[in-house]
Amino acid sequence: MDRNEILTLTALELAQEIREQKVTSEEAVRAVFENIDEHEYKIHAYLAFWKEESLEKAREIDEMIANRAFQEGSSDLPLLGVPVAIKDNLLLSGKKMTCGSKMLQDFVAPYSATCVEKLEKAGAIIIGKTNMDEFGMGASTEHSYFGASLNPEDPERVPGGSSGGSAAAVAYGGAFAALGTDTGGSIRQPAACCGLVGLRPTYGSVSRHGLTAFASSMDVAGPITRGTRDAAALFNIVIGPDEKDQTSVSAPKVDLEKMESYDLSGKRIAIPKQLISDGTEENREAMSRAVEFCRENKALVEEIDMPILDYAVAIYYILSSAEASANLSRYDGIRYGYRASGAEDITEVYRKTRTEGFGKEVKRRILLGNYVLSSEHFNDCYRQAERARNMLKKAFDEVFTKYDLILCPTAPGEAPLLGEIDKDPLSTYIADLCTVPASLAGLPAVSLPLSSSEKALPVGIQFIGPRFGEQEILGAARFLEKGGQK
Repeated sequence: MDRNEILTLTALELAQEIREQKVTSEEAVRAVFENIDEHEYKIHAYLAFWKEESLEKAREIDEMIANRAFQEGSSDLPLLGVPVAIKDNLLLSGKKMTCGSKMLQDFVAPYSATCVEKLEKAGAIIIGKTNMDEFGMGASTEHSYFGASLNPEDPERVPGGSSGGSAAAVAYGGAFAALGTDTGGSIRQPAACCGLVGLRPTYGSVSRHGLTAFASSMDVAGPITRGTRDAAALFNIVIGPDEKDQTSVSAPKVDLEKMESYDLSGKRIAIPKQLISDGTEENREAMSRAVEFCRENKALVEEIDMPILDYAVAIYYILSSAEASANLSRYDGIRYGYRASGAEDITEVYRKTRTEGFGKEVKRRILLGNYVLSSEHFNDCYRQAERARNMLKKAFDEVFTKYDLILCPTAPGEAPLLGEIDKDPLSTYIADLCTVPASLAGLPAVSLPLSSSEKALPVGIQFIGPRFGEQEILGAARFLEKGGQK
Protein backbone atom coordinates (compact mmCIF):
# COMPACT_ATOMS: atom_id res chain seq x y z
CA MET A 1 0.00 0.00 0.00
CA ASP A 2 1.55 3.33 -1.03
CA ARG A 3 1.52 6.57 0.93
CA ASN A 4 -1.53 8.05 -0.79
CA GLU A 5 -3.56 4.89 -0.20
CA ILE A 6 -2.57 4.87 3.47
CA LEU A 7 -3.49 8.52 3.95
CA THR A 8 -6.99 8.01 2.52
CA LEU A 9 -7.81 5.60 5.36
CA THR A 10 -9.69 6.72 8.43
CA ALA A 11 -8.10 6.16 11.83
CA LEU A 12 -10.32 3.13 12.48
CA GLU A 13 -9.64 1.69 9.03
CA LEU A 14 -5.90 2.14 9.48
CA ALA A 15 -5.94 0.37 12.85
CA GLN A 16 -7.78 -2.56 11.27
CA GLU A 17 -5.31 -2.73 8.36
CA ILE A 18 -2.41 -2.68 10.82
CA ARG A 19 -4.03 -5.37 12.96
CA GLU A 20 -4.51 -7.57 9.88
CA GLN A 21 -0.92 -6.86 8.75
CA LYS A 22 -2.05 -5.37 5.43
CA VAL A 23 -0.01 -2.30 6.31
CA THR A 24 2.47 -1.69 9.10
CA SER A 25 2.33 1.02 11.72
CA GLU A 26 5.81 2.06 10.62
CA GLU A 27 4.55 2.61 7.06
CA ALA A 28 1.69 4.73 8.39
CA VAL A 29 3.99 6.83 10.57
CA ARG A 30 6.41 7.32 7.67
CA ALA A 31 3.52 8.38 5.41
CA VAL A 32 2.42 10.99 7.94
CA PHE A 33 5.93 12.37 8.41
CA GLU A 34 6.46 12.57 4.66
CA ASN A 35 3.35 14.75 4.58
CA ILE A 36 4.69 16.78 7.48
CA ASP A 37 7.96 17.30 5.59
CA GLU A 38 5.98 18.55 2.57
CA HIS A 39 3.44 20.80 4.29
CA GLU A 40 4.51 21.76 7.79
CA TYR A 41 6.94 24.51 6.79
CA LYS A 42 4.07 26.51 5.27
CA ILE A 43 1.12 25.45 7.49
CA HIS A 44 2.83 25.42 10.92
CA ALA A 45 0.33 23.08 12.55
CA TYR A 46 2.84 21.64 15.02
CA LEU A 47 4.90 23.11 17.84
CA ALA A 48 6.82 19.86 18.29
CA PHE A 49 6.90 16.39 16.74
CA TRP A 50 9.04 13.33 17.32
CA LYS A 51 9.76 11.37 14.16
CA GLU A 52 12.37 8.86 15.33
CA GLU A 53 10.61 8.21 18.63
CA SER A 54 7.31 7.65 16.80
CA LEU A 55 8.94 5.28 14.30
CA GLU A 56 10.48 3.29 17.13
CA LYS A 57 7.08 2.91 18.82
CA ALA A 58 5.57 1.87 15.49
CA ARG A 59 8.24 -0.80 14.97
CA GLU A 60 7.58 -2.16 18.47
CA ILE A 61 3.86 -2.43 17.68
CA ASP A 62 4.55 -4.14 14.35
CA GLU A 63 6.84 -6.64 16.03
CA MET A 64 4.24 -7.45 18.68
CA ILE A 65 1.59 -7.93 15.99
CA ALA A 66 3.93 -10.24 14.06
CA ASN A 67 4.47 -12.21 17.26
CA ARG A 68 0.68 -12.35 17.77
CA ALA A 69 0.95 -10.43 21.05
CA PHE A 70 -2.23 -8.53 20.15
CA GLN A 71 -4.21 -11.49 18.83
CA GLU A 72 -6.23 -11.73 22.01
CA GLY A 73 -7.91 -8.60 23.29
CA SER A 74 -6.80 -6.40 20.40
CA SER A 75 -10.35 -5.03 20.16
CA ASP A 76 -9.41 -3.04 23.26
CA LEU A 77 -6.84 -1.24 21.10
CA PRO A 78 -9.04 0.57 18.58
CA LEU A 79 -6.24 2.94 17.54
CA LEU A 80 -3.47 0.35 17.39
CA GLY A 81 -0.46 1.91 15.66
CA VAL A 82 -2.35 5.02 14.51
CA PRO A 83 -0.42 8.36 14.44
CA VAL A 84 -2.35 10.95 16.48
CA ALA A 85 -1.59 14.56 17.50
CA ILE A 86 -2.58 16.42 20.67
CA LYS A 87 -3.08 20.10 21.39
CA ASP A 88 -0.28 21.77 23.32
CA ASN A 89 -2.34 22.49 26.43
CA LEU A 90 -2.52 18.76 27.22
CA LEU A 91 0.28 17.28 29.30
CA LEU A 92 2.45 14.49 27.89
CA SER A 93 4.99 13.25 30.41
CA GLY A 94 8.55 14.33 29.65
CA LYS A 95 7.54 16.63 26.78
CA LYS A 96 7.30 20.40 26.66
CA MET A 97 3.87 21.95 27.06
CA THR A 98 3.73 25.62 26.11
CA CYS A 99 0.02 26.43 25.74
CA GLY A 100 1.20 28.62 22.85
CA SER A 101 2.67 31.06 25.37
CA LYS A 102 6.03 32.59 26.19
CA MET A 103 5.03 32.06 29.82
CA LEU A 104 5.44 28.27 29.47
CA GLN A 105 7.94 28.02 26.61
CA ASP A 106 10.35 25.90 28.68
CA PHE A 107 7.87 23.98 30.85
CA VAL A 108 8.25 20.18 30.75
CA ALA A 109 5.25 18.08 31.77
CA PRO A 110 5.86 15.91 34.86
CA TYR A 111 2.93 13.60 34.00
CA SER A 112 0.41 12.94 31.23
CA ALA A 113 -3.19 14.11 31.02
CA THR A 114 -5.70 11.36 31.72
CA CYS A 115 -7.21 11.62 28.22
CA VAL A 116 -3.72 11.36 26.67
CA GLU A 117 -2.92 8.28 28.75
CA LYS A 118 -6.16 6.72 27.51
CA LEU A 119 -5.22 7.40 23.90
CA GLU A 120 -1.87 5.69 24.38
CA LYS A 121 -3.50 2.73 26.14
CA ALA A 122 -5.80 2.42 23.10
CA GLY A 123 -2.70 1.88 20.94
CA ALA A 124 -2.32 5.38 19.49
CA ILE A 125 1.12 6.80 18.78
CA ILE A 126 1.30 10.44 19.92
CA ILE A 127 3.51 11.97 17.25
CA GLY A 128 3.47 15.64 18.25
CA LYS A 129 1.95 18.68 19.98
CA THR A 130 -0.08 21.14 17.91
CA ASN A 131 -0.16 24.93 17.79
CA MET A 132 -2.92 26.90 19.51
CA ASP A 133 -4.08 30.34 20.52
CA GLU A 134 -2.31 31.27 23.75
CA PHE A 135 -3.96 29.44 26.68
CA GLY A 136 -6.90 28.67 24.38
CA MET A 137 -7.97 32.31 24.06
CA GLY A 138 -8.72 33.04 20.43
CA ALA A 139 -10.54 31.78 17.35
CA SER A 140 -7.79 31.87 14.71
CA THR A 141 -4.56 30.35 16.13
CA GLU A 142 -2.97 33.72 15.34
CA HIS A 143 -2.57 34.43 19.06
CA SER A 144 0.25 31.93 19.51
CA TYR A 145 3.61 33.16 20.77
CA PHE A 146 5.21 30.80 18.26
CA GLY A 147 3.45 32.17 15.18
CA ALA A 148 0.17 31.56 13.39
CA SER A 149 -1.01 28.33 11.81
CA LEU A 150 -2.48 28.50 8.31
CA ASN A 151 -5.51 26.79 6.82
CA PRO A 152 -4.57 23.90 4.48
CA GLU A 153 -7.76 24.58 2.50
CA ASP A 154 -6.52 28.12 1.76
CA PRO A 155 -3.19 29.26 3.29
CA GLU A 156 -4.32 32.89 3.13
CA ARG A 157 -6.94 32.06 5.75
CA VAL A 158 -6.83 30.99 9.39
CA PRO A 159 -7.61 27.41 10.46
CA GLY A 160 -9.88 28.60 13.26
CA GLY A 161 -9.02 28.37 16.92
CA SER A 162 -8.00 27.85 19.46
CA SER A 163 -7.35 24.23 18.35
CA GLY A 164 -6.30 25.38 14.89
CA GLY A 165 -3.06 23.41 14.89
CA SER A 166 -4.90 20.17 15.61
CA ALA A 167 -7.37 20.82 12.79
CA ALA A 168 -4.69 21.88 10.32
CA ALA A 169 -2.58 18.78 11.05
CA VAL A 170 -5.49 16.43 10.36
CA ALA A 171 -6.60 18.43 7.31
CA TYR A 172 -3.28 18.15 5.48
CA GLY A 173 -2.63 14.55 6.48
CA GLY A 174 -0.15 15.31 9.26
CA ALA A 175 -2.12 13.05 11.62
CA PHE A 176 -5.03 10.64 11.30
CA ALA A 177 -6.83 12.30 14.21
CA ALA A 178 -6.12 14.85 16.90
CA LEU A 179 -7.27 15.90 20.33
CA GLY A 180 -8.27 19.51 20.80
CA THR A 181 -9.98 21.33 23.63
CA ASP A 182 -13.20 23.32 23.55
CA THR A 183 -14.13 26.11 25.95
CA GLY A 184 -16.32 28.31 23.76
CA GLY A 185 -16.01 26.53 20.41
CA SER A 186 -12.31 25.75 20.05
CA ILE A 187 -12.86 22.25 18.64
CA ARG A 188 -15.93 22.97 16.53
CA GLN A 189 -14.83 26.19 14.85
CA PRO A 190 -11.44 24.87 13.59
CA ALA A 191 -13.18 21.71 12.39
CA ALA A 192 -15.63 23.85 10.42
CA CYS A 193 -12.86 26.03 8.97
CA CYS A 194 -10.81 23.02 7.84
CA GLY A 195 -13.59 20.75 6.58
CA LEU A 196 -13.44 18.25 9.45
CA VAL A 197 -15.62 16.74 12.16
CA GLY A 198 -15.19 18.24 15.62
CA LEU A 199 -16.90 16.90 18.74
CA ARG A 200 -17.35 18.81 21.98
CA PRO A 201 -18.32 16.12 24.54
CA THR A 202 -20.72 16.65 27.42
CA TYR A 203 -18.95 18.62 30.16
CA GLY A 204 -17.55 16.20 32.74
CA SER A 205 -17.52 13.16 30.47
CA VAL A 206 -13.78 13.63 29.77
CA SER A 207 -11.36 14.15 32.65
CA ARG A 208 -9.73 17.58 32.80
CA HIS A 209 -6.74 16.22 34.74
CA GLY A 210 -3.69 17.36 32.79
CA LEU A 211 -5.61 19.91 30.71
CA THR A 212 -4.27 23.40 31.41
CA ALA A 213 -7.15 25.46 32.75
CA PHE A 214 -8.66 28.39 30.88
CA ALA A 215 -12.29 28.48 32.09
CA SER A 216 -12.67 25.45 34.33
CA SER A 217 -16.48 25.26 34.22
CA MET A 218 -16.43 24.94 30.42
CA ASP A 219 -13.10 23.34 29.38
CA VAL A 220 -13.34 19.90 27.78
CA ALA A 221 -11.06 17.83 25.53
CA GLY A 222 -12.43 16.16 22.41
CA PRO A 223 -11.60 14.79 18.95
CA ILE A 224 -11.00 16.45 15.60
CA THR A 225 -11.22 13.86 12.82
CA ARG A 226 -11.97 13.37 9.14
CA GLY A 227 -15.21 11.50 9.82
CA THR A 228 -17.90 10.86 12.40
CA ARG A 229 -16.94 7.24 13.11
CA ASP A 230 -13.42 8.27 14.10
CA ALA A 231 -14.86 11.02 16.30
CA ALA A 232 -17.10 8.49 18.05
CA ALA A 233 -14.19 6.07 18.50
CA LEU A 234 -11.95 8.70 20.08
CA PHE A 235 -14.81 9.87 22.28
CA ASN A 236 -15.32 6.31 23.54
CA ILE A 237 -11.62 6.09 24.38
CA VAL A 238 -11.20 9.31 26.36
CA ILE A 239 -14.44 9.41 28.38
CA GLY A 240 -14.92 8.14 31.91
CA PRO A 241 -14.69 9.18 35.57
CA ASP A 242 -11.34 10.08 37.06
CA GLU A 243 -10.61 10.45 40.76
CA LYS A 244 -8.14 13.22 39.84
CA ASP A 245 -10.97 15.38 38.45
CA GLN A 246 -13.94 15.89 40.76
CA THR A 247 -16.10 17.19 37.90
CA SER A 248 -15.66 14.01 35.86
CA VAL A 249 -18.57 11.59 35.60
CA SER A 250 -19.42 8.26 34.04
CA ALA A 251 -20.77 8.73 30.51
CA PRO A 252 -22.32 6.23 28.08
CA LYS A 253 -20.24 5.17 25.11
CA VAL A 254 -21.46 5.63 21.55
CA ASP A 255 -22.59 2.40 19.91
CA LEU A 256 -21.05 2.54 16.43
CA GLU A 257 -23.49 -0.05 15.04
CA LYS A 258 -26.49 1.97 16.23
CA MET A 259 -24.81 5.06 14.84
CA GLU A 260 -24.64 3.39 11.40
CA SER A 261 -28.32 2.41 11.49
CA TYR A 262 -29.52 5.83 12.73
CA ASP A 263 -32.47 7.26 10.81
CA LEU A 264 -33.71 10.85 10.85
CA SER A 265 -37.27 9.73 10.12
CA GLY A 266 -39.56 11.01 12.87
CA LYS A 267 -36.84 13.01 14.61
CA ARG A 268 -37.77 16.45 15.88
CA ILE A 269 -35.15 19.09 15.10
CA ALA A 270 -35.19 22.67 16.40
CA ILE A 271 -33.43 25.63 14.78
CA PRO A 272 -33.12 28.63 17.14
CA LYS A 273 -33.79 31.73 15.06
CA GLN A 274 -31.21 33.68 17.10
CA LEU A 275 -28.47 31.48 15.60
CA ILE A 276 -29.37 31.89 11.93
CA SER A 277 -30.08 35.61 11.59
CA ASP A 278 -26.56 36.49 10.42
CA GLY A 279 -24.01 34.74 8.25
CA THR A 280 -22.62 34.63 4.74
CA GLU A 281 -24.59 33.56 1.69
CA GLU A 282 -22.56 30.33 1.52
CA ASN A 283 -23.37 29.61 5.15
CA ARG A 284 -27.10 30.18 4.68
CA GLU A 285 -27.11 28.02 1.56
CA ALA A 286 -25.32 25.18 3.36
CA MET A 287 -27.81 25.36 6.21
CA SER A 288 -30.69 25.30 3.72
CA ARG A 289 -29.28 22.15 2.14
CA ALA A 290 -29.00 20.49 5.54
CA VAL A 291 -32.57 21.42 6.46
CA GLU A 292 -33.86 20.20 3.11
CA PHE A 293 -32.00 16.91 3.51
CA CYS A 294 -33.47 16.39 6.99
CA ARG A 295 -36.99 17.10 5.77
CA GLU A 296 -36.57 14.83 2.74
CA ASN A 297 -35.74 12.09 5.22
CA LYS A 298 -38.96 12.72 7.16
CA ALA A 299 -37.56 14.69 10.08
CA LEU A 300 -39.69 17.45 11.58
CA VAL A 301 -37.62 20.65 11.39
CA GLU A 302 -38.99 23.77 13.08
CA GLU A 303 -37.64 27.23 13.82
CA ILE A 304 -37.94 28.16 17.49
CA ASP A 305 -37.42 31.26 19.61
CA MET A 306 -34.79 31.19 22.41
CA PRO A 307 -34.48 34.85 23.52
CA ILE A 308 -31.81 34.06 26.12
CA LEU A 309 -29.39 33.26 23.27
CA ASP A 310 -29.20 36.98 22.50
CA TYR A 311 -27.14 37.26 25.69
CA ALA A 312 -25.02 34.12 25.29
CA VAL A 313 -21.87 35.86 24.03
CA ALA A 314 -21.95 38.42 26.85
CA ILE A 315 -22.54 35.69 29.44
CA TYR A 316 -19.69 33.62 28.05
CA TYR A 317 -17.10 36.40 27.96
CA ILE A 318 -17.94 37.62 31.45
CA LEU A 319 -17.74 34.16 33.03
CA SER A 320 -14.87 32.73 30.98
CA SER A 321 -12.74 35.84 31.47
CA ALA A 322 -13.41 35.80 35.21
CA GLU A 323 -12.34 32.16 35.41
CA ALA A 324 -9.31 32.84 33.21
CA SER A 325 -8.12 35.72 35.38
CA ALA A 326 -8.29 33.45 38.43
CA ASN A 327 -6.66 30.45 36.73
CA LEU A 328 -3.83 32.48 35.20
CA SER A 329 -2.97 34.24 38.47
CA ARG A 330 -0.62 31.32 39.20
CA TYR A 331 1.78 32.50 36.49
CA ASP A 332 3.69 35.01 38.58
CA GLY A 333 7.37 34.34 37.82
CA ILE A 334 7.91 32.69 41.18
CA ARG A 335 6.44 29.21 41.17
CA TYR A 336 7.12 28.08 37.60
CA GLY A 337 7.17 29.31 34.04
CA TYR A 338 8.79 32.41 32.58
CA ARG A 339 10.43 34.88 34.97
CA ALA A 340 11.41 38.37 33.86
CA SER A 341 14.86 39.66 34.70
CA GLY A 342 15.85 43.06 36.05
CA ALA A 343 13.13 43.36 38.70
CA GLU A 344 14.10 45.17 41.91
CA ASP A 345 11.39 43.76 44.19
CA ILE A 346 8.72 41.06 44.30
CA THR A 347 5.96 43.34 43.01
CA GLU A 348 8.06 44.24 39.99
CA VAL A 349 8.76 40.53 39.36
CA TYR A 350 5.01 39.96 39.10
CA ARG A 351 4.43 42.99 36.90
CA LYS A 352 7.33 42.45 34.49
CA THR A 353 6.79 38.70 34.23
CA ARG A 354 3.11 38.96 33.39
CA THR A 355 3.65 41.94 31.08
CA GLU A 356 6.34 40.13 29.09
CA GLY A 357 5.01 36.58 29.42
CA PHE A 358 1.41 37.04 28.24
CA GLY A 359 0.23 38.09 24.78
CA LYS A 360 -2.28 40.87 24.12
CA GLU A 361 -5.38 38.67 23.85
CA VAL A 362 -4.67 36.93 27.15
CA LYS A 363 -4.06 40.30 28.82
CA ARG A 364 -7.35 41.57 27.40
CA ARG A 365 -9.24 38.62 28.93
CA ILE A 366 -7.44 38.97 32.29
CA LEU A 367 -8.31 42.66 32.45
CA LEU A 368 -11.96 41.92 31.68
CA GLY A 369 -11.99 39.12 34.25
CA ASN A 370 -10.50 41.30 36.97
CA TYR A 371 -13.02 44.02 36.13
CA VAL A 372 -16.10 41.80 36.48
CA LEU A 373 -14.73 40.23 39.69
CA SER A 374 -13.96 43.58 41.33
CA SER A 375 -16.05 44.59 44.33
CA GLU A 376 -17.65 47.40 42.32
CA HIS A 377 -18.89 45.17 39.51
CA PHE A 378 -19.15 41.68 41.02
CA ASN A 379 -22.90 41.79 41.64
CA ASP A 380 -24.01 43.66 38.54
CA CYS A 381 -21.69 41.76 36.15
CA TYR A 382 -20.49 38.39 37.41
CA ARG A 383 -23.51 37.43 39.51
CA GLN A 384 -25.90 38.55 36.79
CA ALA A 385 -24.03 36.46 34.24
CA GLU A 386 -24.25 33.42 36.53
CA ARG A 387 -28.01 33.88 36.84
CA ALA A 388 -28.35 34.30 33.09
CA ARG A 389 -26.31 31.13 32.53
CA ASN A 390 -28.76 29.19 34.68
CA MET A 391 -31.63 30.63 32.65
CA LEU A 392 -29.89 29.49 29.47
CA LYS A 393 -29.48 25.97 30.85
CA LYS A 394 -33.18 25.84 31.73
CA ALA A 395 -34.10 27.08 28.25
CA PHE A 396 -32.14 24.20 26.70
CA ASP A 397 -33.77 21.72 29.09
CA GLU A 398 -37.18 22.95 27.96
CA VAL A 399 -36.26 22.65 24.27
CA PHE A 400 -35.13 19.05 24.74
CA THR A 401 -38.47 18.07 26.25
CA LYS A 402 -39.97 18.75 22.80
CA TYR A 403 -37.10 18.14 20.37
CA ASP A 404 -34.42 15.50 19.86
CA LEU A 405 -31.78 17.78 18.33
CA ILE A 406 -30.85 21.39 17.75
CA LEU A 407 -29.42 22.29 14.34
CA CYS A 408 -27.50 25.50 13.66
CA PRO A 409 -24.38 26.80 11.90
CA THR A 410 -21.02 26.33 13.62
CA ALA A 411 -19.89 29.84 12.67
CA PRO A 412 -21.32 32.73 10.64
CA GLY A 413 -19.21 31.86 7.60
CA GLU A 414 -16.03 30.37 6.19
CA ALA A 415 -12.55 30.80 7.68
CA PRO A 416 -11.49 34.48 8.00
CA LEU A 417 -8.49 35.84 6.13
CA LEU A 418 -5.21 36.14 8.03
CA GLY A 419 -5.07 39.37 10.03
CA GLU A 420 -8.78 40.04 9.66
CA ILE A 421 -9.62 39.16 13.26
CA ASP A 422 -7.09 41.54 14.83
CA LYS A 423 -8.72 44.47 13.04
CA ASP A 424 -11.90 44.05 15.09
CA PRO A 425 -11.62 41.68 18.09
CA LEU A 426 -15.19 42.46 19.19
CA SER A 427 -16.65 41.13 15.94
CA THR A 428 -14.75 37.89 16.55
CA TYR A 429 -16.31 37.53 19.98
CA ILE A 430 -19.75 38.04 18.46
CA ALA A 431 -18.96 35.36 15.85
CA ASP A 432 -18.83 32.84 18.73
CA LEU A 433 -22.63 33.11 19.04
CA CYS A 434 -23.29 29.67 17.58
CA THR A 435 -20.78 27.74 19.71
CA VAL A 436 -20.85 29.34 23.17
CA PRO A 437 -24.44 28.32 24.07
CA ALA A 438 -23.59 24.59 24.23
CA SER A 439 -20.42 25.44 26.17
CA LEU A 440 -22.33 27.43 28.78
CA ALA A 441 -24.92 24.66 29.17
CA GLY A 442 -22.34 21.85 29.25
CA LEU A 443 -24.02 20.11 26.31
CA PRO A 444 -22.50 17.91 23.60
CA ALA A 445 -22.19 19.37 20.11
CA VAL A 446 -20.68 18.12 16.87
CA SER A 447 -19.63 20.19 13.87
CA LEU A 448 -20.00 18.55 10.48
CA PRO A 449 -18.43 20.01 7.30
CA LEU A 450 -20.60 21.34 4.50
CA SER A 451 -20.10 23.66 1.58
CA SER A 452 -22.46 25.44 -0.76
CA SER A 453 -20.62 24.01 -3.78
CA GLU A 454 -17.63 21.83 -4.66
CA LYS A 455 -15.39 24.86 -5.14
CA ALA A 456 -16.50 26.74 -2.03
CA LEU A 457 -14.54 26.78 1.21
CA PRO A 458 -15.96 24.46 3.86
CA VAL A 459 -18.36 25.72 6.47
CA GLY A 460 -19.83 23.75 9.32
CA ILE A 461 -23.24 22.90 10.66
CA GLN A 462 -23.71 21.83 14.23
CA PHE A 463 -25.94 19.36 16.01
CA ILE A 464 -26.46 20.06 19.71
CA GLY A 465 -27.97 17.42 21.97
CA PRO A 466 -29.08 17.03 25.57
CA ARG A 467 -26.55 16.11 28.24
CA PHE A 468 -24.93 12.75 27.35
CA GLY A 469 -26.63 12.91 23.95
CA GLU A 470 -23.53 11.98 21.94
CA GLN A 471 -25.27 8.91 20.49
CA GLU A 472 -28.01 11.12 19.07
CA ILE A 473 -25.88 13.91 17.65
CA LEU A 474 -23.25 11.59 16.17
CA GLY A 475 -25.97 9.40 14.70
CA ALA A 476 -27.53 12.41 13.00
CA ALA A 477 -24.13 13.64 11.81
CA ARG A 478 -23.30 10.19 10.42
CA PHE A 479 -26.65 10.09 8.60
CA LEU A 480 -25.87 13.39 6.87
CA GLU A 481 -22.32 12.27 6.19
CA LYS A 482 -23.53 9.12 4.43
CA GLY A 483 -26.04 11.23 2.52
CA GLY A 484 -23.25 13.08 0.76
CA GLN A 485 -23.70 16.31 2.66
CA LYS A 486 -19.98 17.10 2.95
